[in-house]
Amino acid sequence: MPSDPSPDAAALVAEHVLEFPGGYTRTTGPVIGRFLTELRDRRIVGVRTASGRVLVPPLEYDPDTGEPVTGEFPEVGPAGTVQSWAWVSAPRPGHPLDRPFAWALVRLDGADTALVHAVDAGTVKAMRPGLRVRPRWRPDGERTGHVTDIACFVPEVTTMAAPVRAAYRVRPGRSLARFLEGVRDGVFLGGRCPECDKVYVPYRTSCPACGSVIEEEVTLPDTGTVTTFAINNLPDPRAPQVPFVSAYIMLDGADVPMIALLGDVPAHEVRQGMRVRAVWLPPEERTLSMTAVRWFAPTGEPDAEL
Repeated sequence: MPSDPSPDAAALVAEHVLEFPGGYTRTTGPVIGRFLTELRDRRIVGVRTASGRVLVPPLEYDPDTGEPVTGEFPEVGPAGTVQSWAWVSAPRPGHPLDRPFAWALVRLDGADTALVHAVDAGTVKAMRPGLRVRPRWRPDGERTGHVTDIACFVPEVTTMAAPVRAAYRVRPGRSLARFLEGVRDGVFLGGRCPECDKVYVPYRTSCPACGSVIEEEVTLPDTGTVTTFAINNLPDPRAPQVPFVSAYIMLDGADVPMIALLGDVPAHEVRQGMRVRAVWLPPEERTLSMTAVRWFAPTGEPDAEL
């Protein structure tokens, strides 16, 4: 077996550079030259073959038949569609962008072949076949008649975020004010209809079913049953965690459910029929607001039948 190289042999490394001083120069000819000239003027053209196909980037001969292309240079794009792509997570010196990007085959509108170029999508999750893109041109004065006159392609704008904020004030009526007084005191107040005998919570002064005036006030327990629920994945300042659960809870003794947050239970364990109890703020922290109830939490009782 050969012996390991000596330290002196391992140090025998020679570095070489292959370079054309001043750059390698070639003539473009009438087809490629027309394409590059148009790029300098912020236009993209292809060349038409005898069979009618439009090649972008243009070639001097039809790759299918070997016949010379025609002298027609139809304008294409500038928008196009990504056919396939490869993500570059760590750009190298000489790459067109200094941040992660994709090399993509982009088929420009009106073309029959695809152009290889960089796509500045921002994130790999934005890339997909079928993505619509447009060129980002280099500024005037920097374009020289080169494929890099297109700095890169960027996705078309398909979504926008607009700030939405509405400021308004709500003054509670007599029934809601009475209900919030109860919440401040650590109880839920409902109203019993004298005709339907239904108990509504929050407390109200008229029956939504028959229109009768409600005068009887009912104090309800702070326990109830989950009737239906939703798992939310967007943060909410009132929520105990994300994802969090908002649920309709039928308080014991009530005939209509009320909506509240659920806490102290993983979202995937919440179920219809779960028995829950209100978790209250300390008395000194309660105000005339539903924030006096942190959330409802499981009681550990067997599920109720709905």
